[in-house]
Amino acid sequence: MLLDVLEVRLSAVQVDLQSNNPVILLQEKDGGRSLPIFIGAPEATAIAFALQQVAVPRPMTHDLMKELLDALGATVVRVVVTEVRHDTYYAEIHLDAGGRAVRVSSRPSDAVALAARTHSPLFVEDELMELAGVV
Repeated sequence: MLLDVLEVRLSAVQVDLQSNNPVILLQEKDGGRSLPIFIGAPEATAIAFALQQVAVPRPMTHDLMKELLDALGATVVRVVVTEVRHDTYYAEIHLDAGGRAVRVSSRPSDAVALAARTHSPLFVEDELMELAGVV
């Protein structure tokens, strides 16, 4: 287990009724808080397609990312949503590249879309959940 992070699950991909914008909810596995993150419509579609296992005629960007990792022998170990600055969320994709630990900075929406395709665990920094989590 990582220190200072909470394991979460993707509990919803939905449209916020007030703003009409897509939002993902990352819910604590061992708690009642959720972290809402507003994302773009294409990213929401990509995540929803992965969760529903929708077959598309041509690979989407996140499918391509997974295929590239597979071809290179790298695996997604975890995704961590790390911080929010000026209303912008940041995440990291933690990879195992042939025994070498690699961290790649990412938008949370892209990281979650990749995690949904690779069945990788999701985490949120504890401090971020304290700051922006909702019950």
